[in-house]
Formats: sequence, structure tokens, C-alpha cells
Amino acid sequence: MKLEVIYEDNHLIAVNKPAGLVVQDNEHGLASLEHHVKDYIKEKYNKPGAVFLGCIHRLDTNVTGLVLFARTSKALIRMNAQFKDRLIKKTYTALIRRKPVPMAGKLEHWLKKDPKQNKTKLYDEEREGSKKAVLYYEFINTANHCFLIKVNPITGRPHQIRVQLARTFTGIVGDVKYGQTKPTADKSIYLHALGLTFTHPVSKEKLNLHAPMPKFGNWIFFKDIEQNLLRE
Repeated sequence: MKLEVIYEDNHLIAVNKPAGLVVQDNEHGLASLEHHVKDYIKEKYNKPGAVFLGCIHRLDTNVTGLVLFARTSKALIRMNAQFKDRLIKKTYTALIRRKPVPMAGKLEHWLKKDPKQNKTKLYDEEREGSKKAVLYYEFINTANHCFLIKVNPITGRPHQIRVQLARTFTGIVGDVKYGQTKPTADKSIYLHALGLTFTHPVSKEKLNLHAPMPKFGNWIFFKDIEQNLLRE
């Protein structure tokens, strides 16, 4: 697999994940993004032994976009702390089938993961074992019967954006697990991790990383406005 590397230095590496690929190595032996990134580092830097690579965060298998890994233990510890303290701004794009009303807003729910079904349940009020989920959304544009929204999640719950948008706007295009009746031709869902803004764990430089949106399907109707999505 040819990796699309977005950013790379001695401490971090960020790549644009395609749909259909799990992020982290797993017990099922499936090919993972983590495995491909390790192979890339091993080959590029001619490393004879095992390659250290820390998984800082994850995306669902059928979601595309920016994934950040740590190349040193120091970077992993410090980036984990930034995620835990919610110091990282995360920007996603999603395509939905109904124009959001209102056109911008804040969604707050309580979520509880069901590991047996690998599905998240949503509640309007706190339930035993649930965790609060918060995100902001903004309608951007429409084309080909799709509505593009920008999403900034504040919390990072499993399937959070998918289940919250399903409750509020009938779900993300292609997401048959949460609200949609038809899958996309390639089985991906139209949710993309567009950008991360954070402080470099070693240099303390502010980084704004951006993974270009996919170049297939309904995404192509929105390619001309992509850069505007990352502006404040």
C-alpha cells in the first residue's frame, strides 16, 4: 500500500487513512494502518529491528482521514495527555442527506458503547455507564443531493459523530449501522477526519495538519471549498 504521508519528523508521523483499513494491529491478523506505517519507516530509514510506533487515536474502519502516530515514547505520552485534556482541535467533514436545521449548533447527548454489537447507544439524559458527548457542527454547502457539514467534536467517544448525526440528521451517507438504508458502492461512510490542530510534543510549535478529502463519489463535488473548511 502506498501511504499518503501528511507530516513526518523524528517524533510524529501523520497519514491520510483510506476507507476499509483498521488503524491498529489486532488479534484477527488483519492488515492495519499501523502495520503499513511501520513498514514505511523501516524501509525509509533502513531500520534493522522492531520499529516503535505509538497509536495516539483511532478512526473507524470505514472512515477516512488524518491519523497521527508517535514515533517516540516521549511524544506518545505527551500527545496522549493533550488528547485527554482536550487541548487538540479536531475537524471532520461529513455528508448527510438532509439539510441541518438549525444550520449550525451544538449537540449534547449521553453515549454508551455496546461491545457485543459494536454499536453505541444514545440517550438524551445520563444513564448508568453512559458518558457525555459534545460536538459542534456547521452546514457548509450542498451538491448532488448531499449536504456537507463541518464537525468539531469536543469529546472523543466511540462512534460519537456517527450516532449523534444519526439522531439529529438521519445519519451520514453510507452509514447503515446508524440511520442509512443503503451502503455506498465501496462500503465507506462519508465521514472524513480533515484536520488536527495541536502543540508539537517536543518543539512546542503549533501544528495545523490537514488530510485532503477523498477523490471519489460525492466528495468530488466539494473539493473546491476544502481549504476554507480549516479556517477559524
